[in-house]
Amino acid sequence: MNILMVYPMYPDTFWSFKHALKFVSKKASFPPLGLLTVAAMLPKYWNKKLIDMNAASLDDEDILWADYVFISAMSIQSDSANQVIEQCKRLNAKIVAGGPLFTSSPEFYNNVDHLVLNEAEITLPQFLADLSEGKSKQKYTSEEWAEITTTPLPLWDLVSMNNYTSMNIQYSRGCPFDCDFCDITVLYGRKPRTKTKEQVTAELDALYLTGWRGPVFFVDDNFIGNKSKLKNEILPVIVEWSNKNKSPFYFNTEASINLADDKELMQLMAKAGFEAVFIGIESPNEESLIECNKTPNKNRDMIASVKIIQDAGLEVQGGFIVGFDNDPLTIFDKLTSFIQESGIVTAMVGLLNAPRGTKLQKRLLNEGRMLSGFTGDNTDFSINFIPQMGSETLLEGYKKILNTIYSPKYYYERVMRFLKDFEPKKKKVFHLNPNYILALFRSIFKLGIVGEERIYYWKLFIWTLFHKPQLFSLAILFTIYGFHFKKISNSYC
Repeated sequence: MNILMVYPMYPDTFWSFKHALKFVSKKASFPPLGLLTVAAMLPKYWNKKLIDMNAASLDDEDILWADYVFISAMSIQSDSANQVIEQCKRLNAKIVAGGPLFTSSPEFYNNVDHLVLNEAEITLPQFLADLSEGKSKQKYTSEEWAEITTTPLPLWDLVSMNNYTSMNIQYSRGCPFDCDFCDITVLYGRKPRTKTKEQVTAELDALYLTGWRGPVFFVDDNFIGNKSKLKNEILPVIVEWSNKNKSPFYFNTEASINLADDKELMQLMAKAGFEAVFIGIESPNEESLIECNKTPNKNRDMIASVKIIQDAGLEVQGGFIVGFDNDPLTIFDKLTSFIQESGIVTAMVGLLNAPRGTKLQKRLLNEGRMLSGFTGDNTDFSINFIPQMGSETLLEGYKKILNTIYSPKYYYERVMRFLKDFEPKKKKVFHLNPNYILALFRSIFKLGIVGEERIYYWKLFIWTLFHKPQLFSLAILFTIYGFHFKKISNSYC
């Protein structure tokens, strides 16, 4: 069999980092880990080729070469996925589709030859067995959760790592919390399932052997879902592995804010080489947190919690949402003030949306307030339900937040606030990378000479060199991020 694996294109969004990638001559942030893992589940003697459309074009010749085209996508990639399906249909290619997009909305994809849904560890072997016997079905689903201790190593040789700014690893699936707007528990359950320490070290070894050096993102939706295993097994092994291999990687991940309650866990993460955590903070309004069942965020001083995590040597990146029924009209100013005071540089503010299958969607359906499907992008000014405060008021307030927090004055003020207090707990091993040197010179020209932020850029540049030289590369990275965030905000506003 000739198998072509296709990862559709992301639109230009907050997380695409499209405008930042140009500074470092990269094409995408991360490789398609799901497809690389699925590739390892296919028979070894099959010929496999992978095209990430964020890094390369999909040509008719590629499709004509294949016996089957495997597509995996998230909701935000739906437009590109539909185009790939049309292209395959035009060329009479057989399609196998899976991943979150198709699992959450299979009824929209009757034109796909085979839907292999839910978790591939369970449904893919069923499809392959039927295929070998000539009796494959159109749809394969399962209500069981996979045992991910059986998940194989990704086939890294299918991608060119030079295209990406970071590599990725998955350690766990599922989240113990049950926020009503989140579809993670719908897709992966509430009981975190984890890989073994042997699997984690094998994945680190595999990446190391490719020659990769630099950032590695643990893609878990809540890395600290099983704290005891992390502290007793996984993090000590990562610390040992990093020390033995002279710290070739530095890590970031996603976690819940109750990380702030566990000093030992934060210390271990910093010691292991973790530098940043993305945390769903959602709202500074207590009634909104109660409304959406954001359990770990309730009844706490969230700015104090953010500061605790930052003081432990971990940069906090934050996710925020406006549009809850309990949001007062003051939420826009309140949220802006929270972001500035917290020193959260990477602050993703989105509009509330209701993904398929979530408790929020079910409630809004019962209330007759649902409007349309979920685009997967909560920063594109689309809302798929009727908000309590009125769409026009919500959109104007949202626009005001973005115009403020990503204006040079407010953004660079936040960067300075963070850098003044931030002290990494582990010294980063320097890996000479020509792209980073090039990025510095590009930032000097684009931001320091011709950019509207040039005054703020040079203040930060000079201050960091004299006061925090060890954070100079991070400061430049923030300036590049700010350029991207401003571009995205301006394109919507």
